[in-house]
Amino acid sequence: MTTALFECRNLTKFFPIRNLFRETARVHAVEDVNLTIPEGGTVGLVGESGCGKTTLARTILLLIEPTSGQVLFRGEDMVTRTKRQLRQFRRETAIVFQDPYSSLDPRMLIADVVGEPLVIHRVAFGEDRDDAVLALLERVGLKAEHMYRYPHEFSGGQRQRLAIARALAADPKFILLDEATSALDVSVQAKILNMLNGLKADLGLTYMFISHDLSVVRHLSDHIGVMYLGRMVEYGTREQVFDAPTHPYTRGLLAAAPSLDPDDRDRAREVVLQGEVPSAVEPPSGCRFHPRCPVCKAQCDSERPALVDVGDGHLVACFPA
Repeated sequence: MTTALFECRNLTKFFPIRNLFRETARVHAVEDVNLTIPEGGTVGLVGESGCGKTTLARTILLLIEPTSGQVLFRGEDMVTRTKRQLRQFRRETAIVFQDPYSSLDPRMLIADVVGEPLVIHRVAFGEDRDDAVLALLERVGLKAEHMYRYPHEFSGGQRQRLAIARALAADPKFILLDEATSALDVSVQAKILNMLNGLKADLGLTYMFISHDLSVVRHLSDHIGVMYLGRMVEYGTREQVFDAPTHPYTRGLLAAAPSLDPDDRDRAREVVLQGEVPSAVEPPSGCRFHPRCPVCKAQCDSERPALVDVGDGHLVACFPA
């Protein structure tokens, strides 16, 4: 049985909207999310822009403090830990951002950019640090000559390799990849994805991968979570979500993906996502998808469906037909 590296229990994050010193409303970014990330696996997160994917991921890493709920790492609640106690947690987790250029300090040499985590976590200094940086660069397909250049001297794909090398510096066990390949050309994207798969196998890493590209998510992920307006509406294995989607939103999301198969295009016309995503400040009552749902019932307007197991660990938040 695979052990859980991360567990989120009723994780919630609201962002207050204030008028001077008084809270007038809240952005319901993430609400009551339960999620398990198995050690050694890859969990993909998909959903439309603004559904809370990045907020959930950053809350899991405690880059954003949760409003309520628990974040368990190896069975211990990280939310209640002090900053000193979080030092080891920070070393065992890392993040790769969407835009590699903005995440790399343009005034620092690559040796300092990649080597900074080694110094912060007191892993290596001086010549030992430089040796470690060289090993990291070679691991991601770069060379020794790249150590003493600046970020602007690299292509987009090379910058993302640098960002991945920096994420690997402190020997983490978990890496969050937030749209890490969306800004890259297709050919470069394929090389980065293959490299990530190789690193996962060689180093025993666990990934959370956020993307709008469903084909990339299907290629990289073992389990997939589908989010809508701050809540998890479906979670299961890659085969369960892509081959047997159960929630109407998941079916609509998959149907909206471009396809060269004429049969797929015909099915896409049958399951079309209508309308716009409602405001996260005033989310709909009951099931949050019901204003756009093609199979909405009266029950959906007033009651919130629980995320229940429909078989073999396939979780769906939808009332039975």
